[in-house]
This record gives sequence, structure tokens and C-alpha cells, in this order.
Amino acid sequence: MKRRTFFKWSLAGAVAVLSGGFTARSSMAASRYYKGPVSDHFDGIRFFNPGGVEPNGFGDLLRWRFNGQQATWPKTPDPRATVVKPDASVTGQNLRVTMVGHASMLIQVAGLNILTDPVWSERASPVSFAGPRRVSPPGIRLEDLPRIDVVLISHNHYDHLDLATIASLEAAHKPTFVTPLGNDVFIRKVAPDARIALMDWGDALDVTEGVSIHCEPAHHWSARGLGDRRKALWAAFVISTPAGRIYHIGDTGFHDGINYRAAGKTYGSFRLAILPIGAYEPRWFMKGQHQNPDEAIEGMRLANAAYAVGHHFATIQLTDEAMDAPERALTAALAKHDVDPARVRPLHAGEVFDVPPERNPA
Repeated sequence: MKRRTFFKWSLAGAVAVLSGGFTARSSMAASRYYKGPVSDHFDGIRFFNPGGVEPNGFGDLLRWRFNGQQATWPKTPDPRATVVKPDASVTGQNLRVTMVGHASMLIQVAGLNILTDPVWSERASPVSFAGPRRVSPPGIRLEDLPRIDVVLISHNHYDHLDLATIASLEAAHKPTFVTPLGNDVFIRKVAPDARIALMDWGDALDVTEGVSIHCEPAHHWSARGLGDRRKALWAAFVISTPAGRIYHIGDTGFHDGINYRAAGKTYGSFRLAILPIGAYEPRWFMKGQHQNPDEAIEGMRLANAAYAVGHHFATIQLTDEAMDAPERALTAALAKHDVDPARVRPLHAGEVFDVPPERNPA
């Protein structure tokens, strides 16, 4: 393993968030995002999922968007959403996760404050006047954040990489931004002097004594515009700490459980897995890139995680399922796989989960 040491919905919105880059076969300079040696997941121009499923084409996008099956979400905030002010830090064997919304969470462990895929903007879109709009405010106000040490950005879709939020975090906290290859291009647009740790699958990064971040495969893709599909890498992260290991996935297809099995084999077990459980319908369109709750629980089992947090639901409507569908499907999945519901927390904005000490996940 390499180690690097470093201290809704309009059609335009659908294209922007889930499907940007359907004209990716147009020529663009490969070096605009990343230029490097060919590997088992990079062909010299684009990244890919080994043995995986490519994202659907533009014709499939149109077929989906005009299927007339999209559920109607409430226009008012989720009644379970709250706004909280976090403690300055968490130390010892404590591990705390506070939901901001969608895939944005504050992880507090080993004296460090880590943000995942931070999005505080009202819309997950390249423009402020159109595209998917959040239905609940962030569970933590930007000005109430504690000192932020590390920001994990799993990939460059608009619901995971938000330039306005990145600019605010850089101005207020000067964190280390940790992200897969090629995504520095976007961060530099708004934070030219930011500390950025670029990682390939298999890389590891020492953050502080006893804490390291490992970059692992996820089955997804990337795009911000009309010609950059798969020009930047996507990834999952493993955070190794004295309080236990955390497996964080921003977005992924189940991919026959390949990546979950590999993570379980490599790391043995996890105190916590942070897993997407939303944006999965219709399955014929989403299955390759977005797992459903049943697959998330199977992934939790394959990775040997003692506890799990469910995210990517009840904040921004990206796909067809109803707002409460992921939680209902999660309840069924827990029963199907005989998993104690106390081990899995689908977090709403402002909800805090103090993760119990790791136990045998069997």
C-alpha cells in the first residue's frame, strides 16, 4: 500500500447532478483534471470501475426523467430535522457523528473534526436558481462548526462537492481537503491556496499520530459538465483511529459486494460504516451507481461493521423514491438480514449518534 504523509427536478438539474457529461466522448485535454500512468482503473484519459457497470447514456436519462413515476416530496422541512451546535471536540474512545444533511456529516474522533462531502448551499446544482433543492436546512450552521481539521470529498457530483461551501471552509478553518485524483481542479477554483491531499485507490495519508486516512474503491463515476465524465476519480475512505476504524462511502453501487468484501478482508472489522441508503429508484437506471437499503445492510455485514449510519436521504430529492421510502426499506432489510436495528442509524439533519464501543459484529 502506498503511503503519503501529510500533516426538483428539472431536466437540467438531473443532468447536472446525476448525469452531467453525457457528451463525454467529445475531446478534452486529459491533463485538465489528472494525468498519470495507466492503472487497473485508469486508461490514461478516464477512470473506470474494474469489472463494473458504466453510467447510463442520455437516452436512458430521458426515458427515466419522463417516466412519470417520481414521488412528490413535501415542500416543508423534515419535521425530524433539527439544528444543533456541536462540542469543540471528542476525545478518548468516543466517536460521534452529527448529520448536516444528505452526505454531509461531522465526524468527531481522537480530537479531530472531520467533515464529509460538505454541502451547505440551498441547491445541489451548478446554478443558484435551478436544480435539486434541499428540503431541510443544514443540521449545523456553518458559523457553529467547531475547528475543522479535515474535509473528505468522495467525488465531484454537485451533491457532494459544493464550491461555495469549500470557499467558506477554507476561509474560516484552513482544513486539509482530502479527495481522489483530479478533484483538486475544482477546489483550486475557489481556494487556490488550500492544502489538498490527492489520493488514488490504495493510498494512505497520515493525519496525526495514530490517525490515518486510506483511499478505497467505490463503484461510482464523476462529472461536473458536458465533457468531463470520469475524468476525475471517485472513492470511499477508511479512517483508522485509536477509537476504531470508520468506513465512509459517499456514493456507490453494490457491485456484487466486491468492494465491501475487500474492505473486510483488508481491515478486519469496523467500528462504524457510513453508508448511502437513498437515491436508488428506478433500479434499472440507478442500480449500477447507487445501492439501495437492502444492499447497504448486506455491505455492512460483508465489511464486518459493528454499527452503521445511513445517509443520502430526506434532504435533496434526486431520484424517484418517496422521501420516507429509504427508511421503510431499511426496516425491511434489517429484518431480512437479522440485524439489530440498534446497530443502524439513518440520521436526519441535526441528529447526533454517539457510536457505542465496537463489539463483535456477528
